Amino acid sequence: MTPNRVPSELKTHTPSVFLFWVPLAAQWLMMASEGPFLAAIIARLGEPTYNLAAYGIAFAFAILIESPVIMLMSASTALARDRAAYLKLRKFMHALNALSTGLLLFVLFPPVYHFLTDTLLQLPEEVANLTYGALWILLPWPAAIGYRRFIHGLLIRSGRTRLVALGTLVRLGTMASTAVILYIFFELPGAWVGTSSLSIAVCIEALIARLMATQTIRELLAFDPKRTTGERNLGYRGIINFYYPLALTSMIGLTVQPLLTFLMGQASEPIKSLAVFPVVYSLSFLFRSFGLSYQEAALALLGNNNERLPELTKFAIWLSMWTTVALGLVAFTPLSIVWFETVSGLSPGLATFALIPVKILVPIPVLSVLLSLERAILMQAHKTHPITVATAIEVISIALLFIIFGWKMELIGVTAAFLSFLGGRLAGVLYLTRSSLKIVLKARNKNLSGI
Repeated sequence: MTPNRVPSELKTHTPSVFLFWVPLAAQWLMMASEGPFLAAIIARLGEPTYNLAAYGIAFAFAILIESPVIMLMSASTALARDRAAYLKLRKFMHALNALSTGLLLFVLFPPVYHFLTDTLLQLPEEVANLTYGALWILLPWPAAIGYRRFIHGLLIRSGRTRLVALGTLVRLGTMASTAVILYIFFELPGAWVGTSSLSIAVCIEALIARLMATQTIRELLAFDPKRTTGERNLGYRGIINFYYPLALTSMIGLTVQPLLTFLMGQASEPIKSLAVFPVVYSLSFLFRSFGLSYQEAALALLGNNNERLPELTKFAIWLSMWTTVALGLVAFTPLSIVWFETVSGLSPGLATFALIPVKILVPIPVLSVLLSLERAILMQAHKTHPITVATAIEVISIALLFIIFGWKMELIGVTAAFLSFLGGRLAGVLYLTRSSLKIVLKARNKNLSGI
């Protein structure tokens, strides 16, 4: 068995695509459930408005700082085909992890931090102090995320997607138990409870992932690159050329949450908006996660010339339809009040504040599925530059739309934020549609010609 294996039963039919994708979807769904769960815990502790705002801001900083490592899973899924490639990718991963950790330490340097929170974001002192402690707690986060995403890519490439889901199940259990223990036995601010639970859980998940990948790594190390017929060994230049557009993509894309955090701070009802934003964003992420998980599944199953694209497209249509309908049922029925008040623990006032934003986001799941399929097509063809351009278009569109909705039209900050988010995502998807169609048509012509 080679490390490039994709089980033969997964090659042709939509139900088989489903079986390959389900563990990845379970992984993303479990990760998506972290946000609502921790928000519910924080909302039930002291000073929930300040702590929810601080938790959301700290998490926004953390995901922005981890952006260089986010695409390591896609990189190892696409490139880790033999011993030489694995060893080079591993060194590359360690360098990126060190870079991300250094960036977080730089942000925590007091003059830098005070400039960001006091001058740039103009946060209230209570929120700034809570956020500073939360960021120190999140210091292990970037390296742990980078390491486990690299390992997960190896498992996905080898067809062991169930192990990916199992590791995330351990992470979710660790996160939940840590949060409950801190909630019951310790008198910590809610923002610190949330970030402590995240940090401990992701470190445990990284360790578990490495243990579960032992066999996969042995196979890679035993796979002589000389047996890779007709292919050159992967070099650092090849890794960098493939990865840097993806890194730019994640760095640009992950500015969205910090950008919206900053913009909401300058718009109407800033504190309420900052408190509600992570709760609504987490709910939308639950439904977007199904689409996000589809990227790696499609990348692993497409084939060298997109042979399995028809089956993957049919499944994508089915997936986007059901996830959008499900979010719509929550947004436009009394389930929204149940979610925000009973599950998330928001006060009736904050729950009402969240109703319009969640309705705005109903089309987001279908855009997430389409975006993942388009990205997979481009990554399979090693055409990663358009992905970066599309993400830049998305972020610029978000900023421009917020100026219109939040500052010109003077909409409530969180409402303007999610209107802008929806418009920006649509702009990015439309750009990628053109680029991915070129790849598809080229591959189709190649297949028809028999080359």
